[in-house]
Formats: sequence, C-alpha cells, structure tokens
Amino acid sequence: MGEPQLKIYRIEGLSCANCAAKFEKNVKELQGVEDAKLNFGASKISVQGAATIADLEKAGAFENLKIRDEDARVSKPEPFWKQKANIKVLISAILLVFSWFLSKGEADGWLSAAGYAAAILAGGYSLFITGIQNLVRFRFDMHTLMTVAIIGAAFLGEWAEGAAVVILFAISEALEKYSMDKARRSIGSLMDIAPKEALIRRDGVESVMAVADIRTEDIMIVKPGKKLAMDGVVVRGTSTVNQAAITGESMPVPKTEADEVFAGTLNGEGLLEVLVTKLVKDTTLSKIIHLVEEAQAERAPSQAFVDKFAKYYTPAIILIALGIGLIPPVFLNGDWSEWIYRGLAVLVVGCPCALVISTPVAIVTAIGNAAKNGVLIKGGVYLEELGSISAIAFDKTGTLTKGVPQVTDFLMIAEQENQEKWLAAAAALEKNSDHPLASAILREADRRGTDYRSIKADYFQSLTGKGIRGEIDGMVYFVGSPKLFHVTDEADEHISRLQKEGKTVIAIGTEESLKAVIAVADEIRESSKEAIRKLHDLGIQKTIMLTGDNEGTAQTIGRKAGVHAIESELLPEDKLTFIKQEKISHQKVAMVGDGVNDAPALAASTVGIAMGGAGTDTALETADIALMADDLQKLPFTVKLSRKTIRIIKQNISFSLAIKLLALIMIAPGWLTLWLAIFADMGATLIVTLNSLRLLKAEEQRDLSK
Repeated sequence: MGEPQLKIYRIEGLSCANCAAKFEKNVKELQGVEDAKLNFGASKISVQGAATIADLEKAGAFENLKIRDEDARVSKPEPFWKQKANIKVLISAILLVFSWFLSKGEADGWLSAAGYAAAILAGGYSLFITGIQNLVRFRFDMHTLMTVAIIGAAFLGEWAEGAAVVILFAISEALEKYSMDKARRSIGSLMDIAPKEALIRRDGVESVMAVADIRTEDIMIVKPGKKLAMDGVVVRGTSTVNQAAITGESMPVPKTEADEVFAGTLNGEGLLEVLVTKLVKDTTLSKIIHLVEEAQAERAPSQAFVDKFAKYYTPAIILIALGIGLIPPVFLNGDWSEWIYRGLAVLVVGCPCALVISTPVAIVTAIGNAAKNGVLIKGGVYLEELGSISAIAFDKTGTLTKGVPQVTDFLMIAEQENQEKWLAAAAALEKNSDHPLASAILREADRRGTDYRSIKADYFQSLTGKGIRGEIDGMVYFVGSPKLFHVTDEADEHISRLQKEGKTVIAIGTEESLKAVIAVADEIRESSKEAIRKLHDLGIQKTIMLTGDNEGTAQTIGRKAGVHAIESELLPEDKLTFIKQEKISHQKVAMVGDGVNDAPALAASTVGIAMGGAGTDTALETADIALMADDLQKLPFTVKLSRKTIRIIKQNISFSLAIKLLALIMIAPGWLTLWLAIFADMGATLIVTLNSLRLLKAEEQRDLSK
C-alpha cells in the first residue's frame, strides 16, 4: 500500500489559537486520519489519510468551523453586525441592561436575577458546552476558565457580574476574530488579483474561458486596461504593464514581443497577444500565494517562546486561583464568599487570549504586507532574523550592477593577427558557457555580423573561476582571466588601464601566447547606491561586495555603490568561506544574490535574499527572502518592516504580561472585580491586535521608525 493521501482544506471561522490547537487534535483523532497539520495564519489544514469534509466539520463543530477545498473560493465573511454570534451578544446585552433597570425597582430581586440568567444563557451557552466538555476531560483553556468563573459567580449570587463577563468575553472573541480576518485579508486580496477567466484563441477560435480550462500554448488576448489571467510571453503587440501586484514596482514596465508577463498584472494602453506558458496552478502569483501561506505556518522564535510560556502559564493561573479561593478561608478564617470571588477574578484575568494572539497576528500581517509590496518572506523566523542582521554581503553582477554587460574595447596584443578571427573563436567557445560575461561577447559578435555559429569547438572545458578552453581546427584556445597567460609589460599596461576604468578584462589566446583582450563593462544599478546608503542609515554595521572580478574593476564598482568593504577575485567556495568567517565576527550576516549563482553562500548566510524573484523559480524555491523586482530599494524597506514587527511583538508580549501582573496586584486590596477582570483581558486583546494591525499601514515610502 502507498502513502495515505495528503489533502489541504481551507477553514472558515478560525480565529482563536487555542481553538486551532483543539481542532487539529480532533482531526488527528478521526478514524482513517494518519496525521494533520494546521496552519493558523493561513487558516488551512493539511490532512493525511481518509477524511471527508463532513468529518472535518464535525471535528470543528465546537467552534462552528466551515471546511472548503483548497481550490474553492472562500466566501467573504458576513458583515460584523450580521454574524450570528454577534447577534447573540447583542441580545444578551439588551437583557443585561433590561435586568439592571429591573433591579433598581425590585424588592427581592428574583426577576432581575432571572433576566441576568437569561443574558448569561443567550450569550454564553456555546461557551458553557465547550467549557464543561473541557472540564470533564481535564483540558484547561480560556473556555474552561470562563465557564468556571461564570458558574462560580452564579453560585455566589453575582448574577449581574456573571452576565457582564459573558458579554465582555464574547465581545473580546468577536474582536479577535475580526482582527485575524483583517490580517488574513492581506493574503486574500492577493488571491483576488488575477481574473478568473480570459479571452483565449485556440485553433483559430476566440472564446472566454475559465482559467482552469486554459492550456499552455493557448493565445491569451489582453485588451487595454484589462488584467492578465495567466503567465506567458508576448507574441504580438506593444504596451506597458503595471506589475506592482507581483514585483511592487511603482512604474509600469514596457512590454513587447518575447517579453515575459505575469498573471495579476494590469495591461496599459496597447493590445497584447500572449502565449500562455504555465497552467493556473503554476503561475508566479499562485506560487507567491502558496509560499506566503506556508510562511505563515512557520513559527517565529518569539511565537515559539509564547507558546511554550502559555503551556505552563494557564495551569499556574489555575493553581493561584485555587490558592486564593481556599487558603484564606481554611487557614486564616477568611470569608468563603469573598475569597472564592477573588479566586474567580484571578481565573478571568488570567485568560491568556492577548498573550497567545500577540505574535501570530503581527507575523501574518507583516508577511502579507511585504508580499503586497513585492517582497516574499518565507517564514516568521526570517522576518525576525533580518531585523537583527548586522552585516550584509552583496554579489556584484546582477545585484549591485544591472547584469547586462557590454563590450567596450577590443584590443589586439598580436598586431599581425585578424581581430574578427579571434572574436569568432571567443564567441564559438562562449556559446557553450553560461557565464554572465559570455552573453556580452556573443552580442558583440552578433552586432559585428561575425560568423561564429558555424565554428565547431571540441573538447570544451570550464576552468572554474578562471575561464574556458576548447579546441578549434586542432588548436587549443583559452578565453578568460589574463592570469591564464604569460602577460608582457605592454599588455599588462593595457589591462591595468582598462581595469582602473572599472571594466572587466577577458583575455583570448592559445597555449603559447596572449592574442587579444576584450573589455566588458557592467553598469551599476541606479538604485544600488541609494539602497546601501539607507542601509547604513539604518545602522547596518558592514556592507560587503563579493565578486569573482579583478580587484581594479571591483574597487571601481564598490566605490560607486558605497559599500564598506570589497572582496574580489573570489571563487564560489571563497564566497562561502567568507560568509562563514563573517558570521563568526558579526554573528548574523545576510547574503544578497540572484538566487541561481552563489547558492552555497546564500544557504550559509543567516538570511539568504534573492534578487528578481518574479519568473525565477530557483529564487522562489531557494531564498529565505525574495525581492520580486530587480530593485535593491526593497531591502531597506524589508529591514525596517522586520524591525517594526519585532518591536510590536515585544510591545504586545510586555503589555499582555503587565496587564495580568497589575490585575493580580489589585487582588490583595480587593479591588479586582469579575467585570473589571474580563474588561482588562478584553482591553489587552483589543490593544494587542490593533497594535499588530499597524503593520498593514507600513509602506516602502513611509518612515517605519515611529
């Protein structure tokens, strides 16, 4: 027999972290289920084994959870005031107010007590069912604490306070649900970016099709002002496309034939015909949504701390409440009613709602906001780590520079030789290479009309970090670093001059001698210098440029970029060694590259950051963080977002614990009442969630230091 089937479902109505844990446990106990893993941030559950949607909804019946297939469109939540749970709270509140007025004119108070009891039942019967079930099974969560407190208040005759606790707790849960829904909508909005259908030409016939029915090789016709439904390549037409939804770029990007386009982007003024290259489940947008949802399941270090703390915190609160309720009456002749009441107040104020939700809301909100700004963060751990980075290393080619080198000089060292012959030989070898500089030589050969494609190069070999070699018509040729050859003083003078101008020198020759040199220049990105200046302003202690290029070129580019240190003539293993050494001295080091080259260095760094993730599967798969556009300006924004997230999480945890401590201090003089205890807990939950939702407003252009 094979592995049990793994299926993923979306959950509607999941807002409480404790309820999420209980639902996951219930699903694991279902017959036929091997394992289950719940993603609270994305509100999804992965189930391994045989389970129907009806089975899953039964497991989540305690919270009235609704289950949908992963691909099904999740219905938008009802307006806050129309939700059934909130209507019950409103009825309970009306009964409470009515009973309070009755109590003012009553002599014996039985009618108002009945009204308070009705308010408790109307607003809290689902709470009681869950709480009593937990008590029977010795599970202690916030529902258990509230149930004991309310039943205790009723036994003590404190009907009004019991009703107030029910209503305030229900309001607290409603606000918690609202805040989680709002945080999740940052991802939900991504899911609604791309159209669900498109105008398709197939076999010469045009028709509107659902995206699920569109196949690769179909032609998608995109009219001006319409969004693209699929990834593809432009085969006809010219236009500008707003790619902000995918890359975060603020300015539309020109598109013409052979240019790549993405689902969810907005076509400008021209009609485009696009050859569909990916199915809907494989589009860049689909991958972003999937990776962001998976990222929300990754527990950040602070969240792991809170979860571990809460595990011991709740039993400790129960023991403290028992001690306060029993020790003074038994050993100190205290009044039973008074001290049991104080113990119940401790149970209520000890509810860990605010503490448990303090981290996940902040993480979910920050990761969702980053995705909307063109930055893909693949887990809360990387979000937190980036905020504490002290050094950042940058690959040169394609990161600090544009990565599109151009030939600027072609000098013959052996004057009697034919320049075209040696350019053709170099191009014939370089067409077998995937080095970024190879494309510059090929473009130059094409520009000059040099026939190199008909030349056959045998015994091609890549000389790691040095160049390439191959045999043409029985003669061995070398193309690469000048260090491959014996260089005369005159040739060395030319090479030094070109390198001081910031150009990379490629030497061409045979086993006997150097024949020609080609100078190639790669322009620095306009955004690089500004991005590095902003990183320095943020307090990054050290920025380093890593390159395999010669020292002269590296120094010129490094000075223009404004980095602190420059490391040149590095092989891939040298970059890896350098990152490891920097981690020893700076402890936390980020590496920024293109996600394809320098993979070992990216993997060894504390946080690996890939440039230009849009359309690059390797970058999306391998990097911890992907900047979807080729724009380093997103890096300072991401560092600031990370730091603000850490700051907000610390504020949330500190505030939650401080409120609990203050309330516990109020027990001694008898100032802590039941309604004040639940009001303190509700207030803490509300403040923590609103504080976390501030991260929704964080934008690249805005100062996040406040």
